[in-house]
Amino acid sequence: MKPTDVQFVIGLSGYFVKDLEAVRRSPAYDPLRDDIPPCTPGFRSVVQAGQVISIILHLPCGGIAVGDSVDVIFSGAASREPWLLSCDLSHFRHNAERVDLPWTELHGRRLHSAIRYGLTQALLAATALAQRRTIAEVICHEWSLGSIADRPVDILASCHRNDALQLDRMIMKKAPMLPHASFVHASDIGPHGMVLMDYVDTVARRIRQRAPPGYHPRLHFDVYGTLGDVFPETTRLADFLGRLRQRARPYALLIESPIIAPSKPAQIQRLAALRACLKRKSIDVRIVADEWCNTLPDIRDFADADAVDYVQIKMPDLGGVDQSIDAVLYCQGKGIGCCLGGSANETDVSARITAQVALATRPDFLLSKPGIGADEGLMILTNEMLRGIALAKRAHCKL
Repeated sequence: MKPTDVQFVIGLSGYFVKDLEAVRRSPAYDPLRDDIPPCTPGFRSVVQAGQVISIILHLPCGGIAVGDSVDVIFSGAASREPWLLSCDLSHFRHNAERVDLPWTELHGRRLHSAIRYGLTQALLAATALAQRRTIAEVICHEWSLGSIADRPVDILASCHRNDALQLDRMIMKKAPMLPHASFVHASDIGPHGMVLMDYVDTVARRIRQRAPPGYHPRLHFDVYGTLGDVFPETTRLADFLGRLRQRARPYALLIESPIIAPSKPAQIQRLAALRACLKRKSIDVRIVADEWCNTLPDIRDFADADAVDYVQIKMPDLGGVDQSIDAVLYCQGKGIGCCLGGSANETDVSARITAQVALATRPDFLLSKPGIGADEGLMILTNEMLRGIALAKRAHCKL
């Protein structure tokens, strides 16, 4: 089966893009203002509205397969139309591998990672239609993974720090993990980290007060390297995390990006040193890698070094969906945890495909997306997984 037509539609993504380096360098940061000068190439301002290119494949059967490329200019996508119209949709993996290769038409360059992400979403959805299977079942078949998960994968509900009602809703809905609550500037965590300390205490106390029976979530906080800025010495940082652990009790505590080093080797070394220090001190805080852990080779490097407890697999950064599948499986083979994540700046389309990938590969948890409204991302991911499980069970009963 080959596509009969392809369309490209420019639309809105779920959030916005931010020049993190400019924010980190600024002496003060107000998230509602964008008058900080950008320092990362490609940014016109420190905060910009997100856009998406929807790639729509029309199939001979009348079906439509869609993939969303997040935050790239239109150049590069339309030039793939001749290849798209000639590719065989009966299998996905071969097509995904071709998308990842350099293109003669681009003078030996690869497509932008976001274009690869959107193209492979559309191709994967098209193969599922051609095979009359769910996307998760296609992945399980082509990667020889057996059956899909029989229950939804845990979701980290990404919440605003200053929205107490949002936190209460996530507790009411029994979000397996929360609140993410980004701390992007040293001022966010306060002098000696006391603002962060108080916030962790507030979240844990609120859960204890309002938790439904049997609800025991994990707590996750993304600090964007701010702890390393305030506590540059590893032992002091570990001691602070030990105090933070006490505030989080009785809930498990995960800290994402406690440090941002100037290079990948330095990042791996410093995170490994922090993790070793935490183990020596018997401090039960799990470390999640994000910065410098962007591509499949990066993820392999972090996993091989056993530097962290979890890596975040940021699906748009890896490019093709097949790369994220391989990343989850590599982490599992190395005994390291992983979050199948991405960006608040994604869409409902990419989020639903992420949910299907999760059913097939079973990562430790997902990051709620799109947006950081939490409710919407939790709904989209949860419902897509529940539908996928129900469809797989129905197909199995018919055999």
